[in-house]
Amino acid sequence: MATEKVVVVGAGPGGLAAAMQLAHAGCEVTLLESRDRPGGRTSSIEIDGYKFDCGPTFFLYPRVLTEIFHSVGYDLMTEVPMKRLEPQYRLTFGGGGQLDCTSDMDEMDRQIADFAPSDVGALRRYMKDNRRKLAKFRPILESPFSSLSDYLRPSMLAAAPHLHPTRSLGKELQRYFSDPRLVIAFAFQSKYLGMSPFNCPSLFSILSFLEYEYGVWHPIGGCNQVSVRMAEIAQELGVTIRYNEPVRSVEMSGRKVTQMTTDHATYDADAFVVNADFANWISRMVPNAKRRRWSDESLSKKRFSCSTFMLYLGIEGKYDQLPHHSIHISSDYERNLREIEQEHILSEDPSFYVQNASVTDSSLAPEGNSALYVLVPVTHKTDNVDWKRESDRFRDLTLDKLSSIGLDDIRSRIRVEHRITPEDWESQYGIYKGATFNLAHNLGQMLHNRPRNRFEELDGLYLVGGGTHPGSGLPVIYESSRITTRLLLSDLRKAS
Repeated sequence: MATEKVVVVGAGPGGLAAAMQLAHAGCEVTLLESRDRPGGRTSSIEIDGYKFDCGPTFFLYPRVLTEIFHSVGYDLMTEVPMKRLEPQYRLTFGGGGQLDCTSDMDEMDRQIADFAPSDVGALRRYMKDNRRKLAKFRPILESPFSSLSDYLRPSMLAAAPHLHPTRSLGKELQRYFSDPRLVIAFAFQSKYLGMSPFNCPSLFSILSFLEYEYGVWHPIGGCNQVSVRMAEIAQELGVTIRYNEPVRSVEMSGRKVTQMTTDHATYDADAFVVNADFANWISRMVPNAKRRRWSDESLSKKRFSCSTFMLYLGIEGKYDQLPHHSIHISSDYERNLREIEQEHILSEDPSFYVQNASVTDSSLAPEGNSALYVLVPVTHKTDNVDWKRESDRFRDLTLDKLSSIGLDDIRSRIRVEHRITPEDWESQYGIYKGATFNLAHNLGQMLHNRPRNRFEELDGLYLVGGGTHPGSGLPVIYESSRITTRLLLSDLRKAS
């Protein structure tokens, strides 16, 4: 039997994981990456000895990637040493109060007793219920959804009592916690999906459960090191990686994809796997007439996640009292979310996240200094916000707000600075509307309503990444690679 040829587009986490598995299965794999390094949004930004993760900084639920590494003959924790963080992160509330979140349930109850004594014990009940919930939903998150008939699978029927489709994540957490700060403390994780917890489906209560059950991890050298090592392993397994080769055109015979062309070569293959931002890539590469379900008109009507305003700051000296991860919740969180998702304007009192990874990992900055990563959730790209005009003002507002977590002197200590706005996410990183978490995860855009792993509109084209099932966030992106590679290999080997 001839060796199957597969082209993978995009060396992000999903594309790298797919390339590793396909090569291990015996395929001849070529990976085309538009940038000069692997990782996509999980790559690094390096300036004058300071190193920052570009995108994800939380490494959660390592089980999925551990299993993928094991399936191709490697051990994740050996290849990418990691440290489990305790505390996981610090939460501060604009309305008052603070939590140093930890997997130690006794310590959590002690802290909760300080400002919400009636909610002591609720976290243990939440953990017990979501342990059961994850067990029911895992088979769904690990299986493709290609048609309505997939909803009749036994696993789906078993999970149905836990679905509660009309209940938001915020409402779900209110069943456990009476203090609104605690509701937010266990619901803000919907930011991994780019959504408000008051619009996000209740099934995503499993997100914060994963943090407390399986830990928050820091890969030494940054989360980007996971993708760097995956690219190396892919090459060890025989994958050919072509950097600085964006796909310029796609050739088709009828509805079957036959070739992809870059500035350097034309690549034919038996199957193609796309790990680029779905909406951006499909609208540029495939003629609108070839797309009925995912036409330009249809895409324009879909709901997309929020975006992020990013500051990467090389700091003189250390902030030793600031933990590795800090999340600050604005004093009027619901208003902040409404401004992002509904009004599409910039908040004057935004929530924000700061990674101070140098307290854990000295390799990220020159000796004695710090690499700070600042993320502010904002609206995706919209006509309401002119980033050419607003970028400097919003940068200053963000620096002012950092005083709420003790960074009063930050301006005088900045030695290196880099910035990414929603406009930059779109123009430089190829992200549709700069929506960094892809299509929103409302019930109408999940499971079979998401672009499918075996892309339904073209033959020979498969998808991995946040734009397909199961969704965005590193663990489920890695899971998408397992779903997609199983489908692809089954299809090719049936055809032969």
